[in-house]
Amino acid sequence: MPKDTRDVAQVSTDPTTSATGKTAVLYRMALPDHLCPAGQKSRWLLDSKGYEVDDRLFRTRAEVDAFKAEHGVPTTPQTWIEGERVGGYTDLREKLTDWDPKATTYKPVIYLFAVAAATAVALSIGFLGGIGWQTLGWAISMMMILLGMQKLRDIESFSTMFLNYDVLARKWVPYAYIYPWVETFAGVLMMGMLLTWLAAPAALFISTIGAWSVFKAVYLDKRELKCACVGGGTNVPLGFVSLTENLAMMGMSIVMLWMLLT
Repeated sequence: MPKDTRDVAQVSTDPTTSATGKTAVLYRMALPDHLCPAGQKSRWLLDSKGYEVDDRLFRTRAEVDAFKAEHGVPTTPQTWIEGERVGGYTDLREKLTDWDPKATTYKPVIYLFAVAAATAVALSIGFLGGIGWQTLGWAISMMMILLGMQKLRDIESFSTMFLNYDVLARKWVPYAYIYPWVETFAGVLMMGMLLTWLAAPAALFISTIGAWSVFKAVYLDKRELKCACVGGGTNVPLGFVSLTENLAMMGMSIVMLWMLLT
């Protein structure tokens, strides 16, 4: 524990009057069986922003319950800055950084694409001795696998978002549950160039429907929606990136079918 921490039982001053200037008051749990992660992150964030932290630790559940009742708050940790209660860790993060939990962002997709590309490059250099057309194929296959796994992580949340715009899922709900399995295993088979006669048509089918669904929702119907491409519960906007993902899958499927038939 940091040297400037104190047990709540040892503190009698009001947090409102103690939190002045660059001094912040933080209440967090440090019970014998539970050291609150959100409290640790709050402490770290305050330190990183140059605050002197009056760090007050709960040592018993009774102390936590009494604090919640006194201040009318549902959770801990709780932080005071400049005489006012900020709230929990997410409230503190929002106040001290530029983080906005409601803001749309492409970061989840960018990170996923970057990992897929890096994996493909590593495989190409390690097994082929250099980068070539196979690198692109591996990158798209890995992208499909990672995207599929993100959807399967919480398939209920994904299916709910997917039903907002996918033309086939809106007519036949089970397709929203089938889609991530097809995407994942088509990616696995295409990664190893296995069962191309099965994987390529399956990927072409779902990507063609996906591309049309995105194009229709965004560019024809002018709807502002969140994309289910990296699973449900994200703030990734539906648009160009989602369309590109489907077009890349379509392109790879067509190339693999052409190679199979020639």
